[in-house]
Amino acid sequence: MTNRLTTLLAGRPAVFDGGYGWLLQERGLPMGECAESWNLENPEAVAALHDEYASAGAVLVTTNTFGATEPRLAQHGLSGRATEVNHAGAAVTRTVADRHGALVAGDIGPTGELLEPLGTLTPEAATALFADQVRGLRDGGADLLLVETMSDLAEARAAVAAAREVAPELPLVVTLSFDTNLRTMMGVDPVGALRTLAEDGVDAVGANCGRGPDEMRTIAEQLAAARPDGLLLVAQSNAGLPELDGDRFVYTVGPEAMAEHALELRGLGVDVIGACCGSSPEHTRAMAAALATG
Repeated sequence: MTNRLTTLLAGRPAVFDGGYGWLLQERGLPMGECAESWNLENPEAVAALHDEYASAGAVLVTTNTFGATEPRLAQHGLSGRATEVNHAGAAVTRTVADRHGALVAGDIGPTGELLEPLGTLTPEAATALFADQVRGLRDGGADLLLVETMSDLAEARAAVAAAREVAPELPLVVTLSFDTNLRTMMGVDPVGALRTLAEDGVDAVGANCGRGPDEMRTIAEQLAAARPDGLLLVAQSNAGLPELDGDRFVYTVGPEAMAEHALELRGLGVDVIGACCGSSPEHTRAMAAALATG
């Protein structure tokens, strides 16, 4: 079967965008306020950042909805508004993407709750929480769904189940976050995650966040060696680790180094490449240019 994401890309470069939360804070988002609230209260600022990424060469533009599930929104006075916040996030991204011929990736992050047996959240309840999010993303105009920064494979699979239930027509990308031990916080290894999610029928599997390009290189090697035919691989590394510079944190890997990393990832067989925390449109521009010419 043809991969749905490959079909959707239709030959366009498979370049994801980068970080959002820290950049929105630099643009005025108050510390402690959830970034997703700006989908309702300051959509112009969200659209402006989307536009910067799309102008820099991102073909896959991520909605500002990483924490837009009920448990996280409830902590910020937005209880009961998950579908609304996600719809607004997808709609503002859709407007920008249409101007650039880009695609809207509906972003889904962890709920912030622990699943059984470590916590009280059941897989069925997690699926229901994600379903509210998927519904808003679908109706707001998402072209695909991105389940990212997962540590618990059961939670990732609950998000997959929600996507199948609510929007089975949308391509589905799932990435987990691995540390220096090449395990997620819950002990999941890259190959085990890949095999399970491939059996679940997702379109692309990979890694995001983490500690930086060095670890991502090793993870990509493992994923490439184990992937079945037809499954795409995704990698979105942090721009290194934050270091304190005066009164603010700065990340250690600049655009040029991330561009070299992007070429290395492509050489390892990674199909879809972007960046994560600490990255900016400047990183995306350098990476997109390198992938286009390298």
